[in-house]
Amino acid sequence: MRYLLVDHITDVQSHTLIRGIKNIAMSEDFLSFHFPDNPVMPGALLLEALVQLGGWLEAGSSRFKDWVLLCRVGRCRYYGFARPGDQVNLEVMSLPSTDSNVRMYRGIGTCNGKKLIDVKFEGGVQPLSTLHDPVRAKHFFQILTRDRGFDPNG
Repeated sequence: MRYLLVDHITDVQSHTLIRGIKNIAMSEDFLSFHFPDNPVMPGALLLEALVQLGGWLEAGSSRFKDWVLLCRVGRCRYYGFARPGDQVNLEVMSLPSTDSNVRMYRGIGTCNGKKLIDVKFEGGVQPLSTLHDPVRAKHFFQILTRDRGFDPNG
């Protein structure tokens, strides 16, 4: 199964910053197992949501030519739980990298003003066309941004 963990992109600044939202619904299938009678979003999926947001930053910034795939988590700290009914605010900031084929990021997830996750991670740059159809990816990006005309390239 593939999880698409970004429900809405609220802000994009080319090669620099992207913000989005993940809504936690009681109907999420992972909640029935994690944990029975005490549903919380798994921390690994919070991390994955931030990584996916980093992918959207790369895709939008490269005019849908590239994507990033997680290759290393440098530091990851969890501070709380996301539960059904919560809205997690996601923010991914680009960090300097000395390798043009690797992107470095800091991701933060918060809910109700409280930090849930703070992570530094690296992603390897991949041609988007080897992973997804770039035209469909651009269309999905427009859906996620509510087609508000975000142009991360200017």
